Amino acid sequence: MLLSRSYAPSPDLAGHVFRHYVFHAQLPPDFLLVDKLMSEMPFVRILLQGDWAAETGPDEWSTFGPILLMGSNSTPWRVRVKGPFLVVGVAFRPSGWAGLFEQPAREMADRAAPLPAFWGPLGERLHREVEAANDDDRIVKVIETVIRERRAALGGPPPSVPMAAFEKIARNDSTIPVAEAARQVGLSVRQFERHCYASFGHSPKVILRRSRFLDMAQAMRGFSEPSAEQLAALRYFDQSHRNREFRHFFQLTPGQFEKVTTPLFTAGLKLRADGLA
Repeated sequence: MLLSRSYAPSPDLAGHVFRHYVFHAQLPPDFLLVDKLMSEMPFVRILLQGDWAAETGPDEWSTFGPILLMGSNSTPWRVRVKGPFLVVGVAFRPSGWAGLFEQPAREMADRAAPLPAFWGPLGERLHREVEAANDDDRIVKVIETVIRERRAALGGPPPSVPMAAFEKIARNDSTIPVAEAARQVGLSVRQFERHCYASFGHSPKVILRRSRFLDMAQAMRGFSEPSAEQLAALRYFDQSHRNREFRHFFQLTPGQFEKVTTPLFTAGLKLRADGLA
């Protein structure tokens, strides 16, 4: 039902861009899909086809326009899709955020807004040129050309070495104590927290808690095969703790999560398991 294609960034953009994506679903015109998305990185999403919206309040939905910037999520966002859709996306590395955006990432955490509000005419041009592109190769070239222009115009700092190191730690060692993660990236705990808010949009504790939940959800969906030692490390203190975490992130118990159908969220877990999300 949902087809996804992904592409690595050009080497000169690898410090700012994590991955390019094309999501395509050939659904019946009257098909309604309500699911959740959870991104560990800020995303630009360009809607080329379909009726896509995110829930901004109880039964309140917004499209944010045809090209939007979505900050990283502390908990999943509820989204709705009607009929077939085609979405182009680009995921930004938190460590390279300051080279492309003037605002600290904290201002976009758990939020979305039209990209032109941040990039002005360059954001509008990005939408026009992606819409006019006739294949994936051209789409990626258009996106990367605009990103290079934005980086040059902003003249921001290079990617953060400590935050790049923490990106890897959070993905590979989600149970690490915050103080130990700070030590490994060469910052004091207070500096570490300040850098995380500016780059990731969230505190180190939230980042690691989110990663641990996604690690466990990934294993439960069958997209990873952790060793007995790794699985033991992922397990929560007791059943009530595990239930509490799943209710916090998904409003379901682990048992309910195992049974529920989540095509969009599951597709994200699959990409993450493949090292692409």
